[in-house]
Amino acid sequence: MSEIVFVDSAGRETRVNAEDGETLMAVAVRSGIDGIVAQCGGALACGTCHCYIDEAHLDLLPPPSQEEADMIEFVMEPKPNSRLSCQLLMSAATDGMRVIVPDNQH
Repeated sequence: MSEIVFVDSAGRETRVNAEDGETLMAVAVRSGIDGIVAQCGGALACGTCHCYIDEAHLDLLPPPSQEEADMIEFVMEPKPNSRLSCQLLMSAATDGMRVIVPDNQH
């Protein structure tokens, strides 16, 4: 189990617990995190689960697949630390990870 810290655009933090093997998107939806829309339910088809991963944890995650990288090109305001939360599996490496939720997914 790991603790994930979601940060909204106003800087408010929400700390939630995540089970190993659970996707970051599932954690966000289950926890009622505003801004993670997840329209396609994790099928890597919409980009509405886009988020920014804090630099301290970015290198601890596996790199995005080519499919994820291609989808990130179409999200609003992509950055080098952009990821799709449906593609990130929670593990011991994600404990304490800060996830910045964008203002808008559309």
